[in-house]
Amino acid sequence: MKNEWDYETDFLVAGTGAAGMSAAITANKNGLDVIMVESMDKWGGTTAISGGGLWMPNNPLMKRDGVEDSVEEAFAYMKAIIGEPGPWASDERKLAFLIAVPDFVNMMAEEGIKWTRAKDYPDYYPDLPGGRIGRGIEVEPFNILKLGKYRKLIREGGLPLPAKTDDVWLLSRAWSTPGGFIRGARFVFRTIGSLLLGQRKVGMGAALASSLMYIVRKRNIPVWLSSPLKELIVENNRVVGAVIEKEGKTVRVHARRGVMLAAGGFARNKEWRQKYHGVPGWSSAPEGQLGQGIEVGAKVGAALGMMDDAWWGATTAHPDGKDQHGFILNERSDPWSIVVDQQGNRYLNESESYIDFGHHMLEHNKEVPCIPSWLVLDHRHTTHFLNTVFILTPGAKKKLKKAGELVEAKTLPELAEKMGVNKEVFLETIKRFNEFAREGVDRDFGRGRTKYDNYYGDPLVKPNPNLGTIEKGPFIAIKIYPGDLGTKGGLVTDEWARVLRKDGTIIEGLYAAGNNTASVMGHTYPGPGSTIGPASVFGYLGALHAAQPEGTPFRDVLAKLDAEKKRIKAATASRA
Repeated sequence: MKNEWDYETDFLVAGTGAAGMSAAITANKNGLDVIMVESMDKWGGTTAISGGGLWMPNNPLMKRDGVEDSVEEAFAYMKAIIGEPGPWASDERKLAFLIAVPDFVNMMAEEGIKWTRAKDYPDYYPDLPGGRIGRGIEVEPFNILKLGKYRKLIREGGLPLPAKTDDVWLLSRAWSTPGGFIRGARFVFRTIGSLLLGQRKVGMGAALASSLMYIVRKRNIPVWLSSPLKELIVENNRVVGAVIEKEGKTVRVHARRGVMLAAGGFARNKEWRQKYHGVPGWSSAPEGQLGQGIEVGAKVGAALGMMDDAWWGATTAHPDGKDQHGFILNERSDPWSIVVDQQGNRYLNESESYIDFGHHMLEHNKEVPCIPSWLVLDHRHTTHFLNTVFILTPGAKKKLKKAGELVEAKTLPELAEKMGVNKEVFLETIKRFNEFAREGVDRDFGRGRTKYDNYYGDPLVKPNPNLGTIEKGPFIAIKIYPGDLGTKGGLVTDEWARVLRKDGTIIEGLYAAGNNTASVMGHTYPGPGSTIGPASVFGYLGALHAAQPEGTPFRDVLAKLDAEKKRIKAATASRA
């Protein structure tokens, strides 16, 4: 047997995002030899360019801060908004995720991760039973110089500054509100302070990825870049290794305890996007998201689920014409903005969660053309909010205008003509919207009704922080698309991240986590970090399972989780 293998290890992990690195660290901490492989020449995956948040209900930081939460309440919240669209979003998987949160967070803290809470960020449906504010956590800005030569190999594309999640909404109004100004000053001092200390701190997704990679390197876990996993090797119905293209050479790696597929989704695979989503894709996800991990899993009999869905959101074209689109958040939620279809009508709540926004665009397009739609901005929007100024720098505006992605006009009738929408319909839409803005109540779509809507609003705008009239020119209109942060369909897994066949049986030795899998969050998005949170936790759970020889502490973890699941399910049933 040994002569058939080029390399031997206990646990092989494909992918270097949060899911993969969480799995690798957990497996190594529990005594396993680990090899990590990455198809690209840069590590970090989508995590490195993301917001870096993890949705972690009932986490230890909440308890430290005296914020009440419980697995029961989070479970009720998840059940209410997710339902059970398939085995990937079963109650067993929901509970496994929720119950494992404290252990995962504490374990990573022991390894050196410096967690902090995004204490002001609400769940995306905070008015529903079990909804909360402040369940999201992230990593403190990290000095990337600690990574040595590996700092030059991180996937770039995120904000190369020590920003945190709650900075974003306040920094966007750094010169229009007192709170924004104070946060802006703190951010500047934080940035300058790190430079004076000879550090180069990064925040958000880059901080999370770098913190995890620092632990990976500290534990001497090999990381093979430019080494895609090409094929799984199966013996006696068990995955026992994989074929890797390592630096242009094909090698066979024996994985005694199993293989973890954490290689991301298929956001940049235009053929699959057209097949499963009916659109070519206007994604903010990085290169390399081609679905390789999903494909190799399917070839050994894995079931697929949720392939028709993604982590949708509004995006704008790249000024330089690159495939990677820019993801927009507060730009569509702040006052003095409105979104219309190609006829000039509103059709959604501009401030709703990004996944709802994307779903609504795709659904509305079946009746009225709205791909792309238009994001219309009053002049006050472009002068009050910092993020918009970053997007609409003179150079970017010029390029977007030339590409037909942006138009500008002194009057609304002129703007309608340049947009190509029905002028009368558009002007009537604006008139009706302005009435709502003055009254403070959006009677068509409820914009500004929830704490989540208000998070990206402006508290100085009264009576509704998300509504501002569209009446002061010059006006700008930008084309927006149903883009995404990544896809959310893939391999079907159980509560231990084990990959399942169509008949529900387990493919022994094969695990998967992150966007390689059908999401436990179903077709929705409960709160900030609902991608990376479960990706990390199921990477952790899969690695724990792989490290489970008889008589090890894993048995205690297994017993604890099973007992807690039974207790909560029994309590839920009795209340019903």
